[in-house]
Amino acid sequence: MSKYKLAIAVRKDLEMGKGKIAVQVGHASVLASEHARTNSPELWKAWLDEGQFKLVVKVGSESELQALKVKAESLRLATHIVHDKGFTQVAPNTATCIAIGPAASEDVDKVTGALALL
Repeated sequence: MSKYKLAIAVRKDLEMGKGKIAVQVGHASVLASEHARTNSPELWKAWLDEGQFKLVVKVGSESELQALKVKAESLRLATHIVHDKGFTQVAPNTATCIAIGPAASEDVDKVTGALALL
């Protein structure tokens, strides 16, 4: 089991296609990694050296996404919500997913541990 992880929660109510979901998860991963590299370089390096463990879970609505943000931030975890430009499948500025971490696995699990994998 990894000591560090990055969790990404994707909204299923948007009914995005598989490719769209993959791109949104990619955006979230890059945002989270860049933030960690800049603001927590030792944590970022440890996560990187360990293999950049990631998991993708699902939520049913934007309100669930926002609730994850509030809970994660109350634990002082970095969060990044991806807002789509709206060129293809969703309206402009739609919140599609949230990245939580990278951080200690046990801390990320306090936020996303009960959610089903995508």
